[in-house]
Amino acid sequence: MTLHPPAMRNRIAAQLVIEHLLSRQSAVPPRTRVARLFGQSPLCPESVSWYLGAQGEITVGKMLATLPPDWTAFHAVPIGKNDTDIDHILVGPGGIFTINTKHHCGKHIWVGTRTVTVSGHKKAYLPAAEHEAERVTTVLRERMPLVAPVQPVIALVDPKQITFRDKPVQVKVLDARTLRRWLLKLQPVLSDDEIAEAVVILDSPATWRQHPTPAPADVMTRFAALDGQVRRARVRRVFWAATGTTALCAGSVGGALLAAQALLAG
Repeated sequence: MTLHPPAMRNRIAAQLVIEHLLSRQSAVPPRTRVARLFGQSPLCPESVSWYLGAQGEITVGKMLATLPPDWTAFHAVPIGKNDTDIDHILVGPGGIFTINTKHHCGKHIWVGTRTVTVSGHKKAYLPAAEHEAERVTTVLRERMPLVAPVQPVIALVDPKQITFRDKPVQVKVLDARTLRRWLLKLQPVLSDDEIAEAVVILDSPATWRQHPTPAPADVMTRFAALDGQVRRARVRRVFWAATGTTALCAGSVGGALLAAQALLAG
């Protein structure tokens, strides 16, 4: 078998989402000094879902990086013609998995046989996850005809509660915090040779219709800078909500302004 230089494994978690986010943010004008003072978010409304999605994929990517060395993770795998990707593909002794990350911080999740709802709103997560796994199974079986079907997984990041009315037949739905433990408890189903062959196939750009590239060197730097701005803005909003009104009502305008100056300098 001809080995291809590593390509897919060089992509970073949330790479495609971050690229979309930064593209949208490039058209957003800088915040004024007053806007920064009072904690206005640097994100435009259209960027919020991309930002949260990136946070979720990065969280799961960091967790996958802690798995033993006989597991290999691929991130942001482009597939299809509509600029879509698979959040993570994982290969290891327990099998081959597509992992779809959903960031629903503080939300109530209800899971049924064919339905997932988030705070009462139905989501088409299960059929989408099944479709991703089927596509990767098809890709692998062109070279590994006897490989077991890829298992779809939905990893929920920071939900408040997950209620299982019934468990889906094909898709494993779980809290992302339990994903690593679940994976390591699985019985081995792939040999070392099968793992190595699957990794080579998935790592090769020739496997995919598109030709994915590693992340530009500054992608994570730019995202980290934006993330820092978002977090500082959140702290300032909390500060004003907690102390601003009280300070003004008490006549401590000077103290409030000094605190504001300190925040702005931070």
